[in-house]
Amino acid sequence: MARTCTLKGKPLTLEGPELKVGDKAPDATLKKSLVDTLKISDTQGKTRIFSVVPSLDTPVCAQQTKRFNEETAKLPDVAFYTISCDLPTAQARFCGAEGIDRERLQVLSDHYDNSFGKAYGTLIKELRVESRAAFVVDKTGIIRYAEYVPEVASHPNYDAILAAAKAAG
Repeated sequence: MARTCTLKGKPLTLEGPELKVGDKAPDATLKKSLVDTLKISDTQGKTRIFSVVPSLDTPVCAQQTKRFNEETAKLPDVAFYTISCDLPTAQARFCGAEGIDRERLQVLSDHYDNSFGKAYGTLIKELRVESRAAFVVDKTGIIRYAEYVPEVASHPNYDAILAAAKAAG
């Protein structure tokens, strides 16, 4: 059976697996800039929050990214990442305009080949953008929290995400 989410009530197809707590976090390659890449496997050694958004240029995505940017100061032992299919140049523009500290909150692009979306089950087939989701991955690469937000226009459960990150310590 196909996995779905909705955007303002309209059903959309999600590609890839539905990851669960206890699963090993899959590897994927994302763009930090037009030329620089980052592999998920290269981020091990720290608890990580992967905040997944459709596009930084939409209100809920912008609020979600700004919220996690604020939380970085409260959780210095947690690495924060925001992932979208926006081009790296658009991500850089957004971060500059919104005062996002890219040292504390890395913003990564899955635009090139959607490897993250396909590996984490967040790629919306019809739109070729990410759905809204969040994952907490511990130091050893095990998923400690996984949330696929059913309605793309809704916020994730910030309190549960942050609690899982603190618990994964």
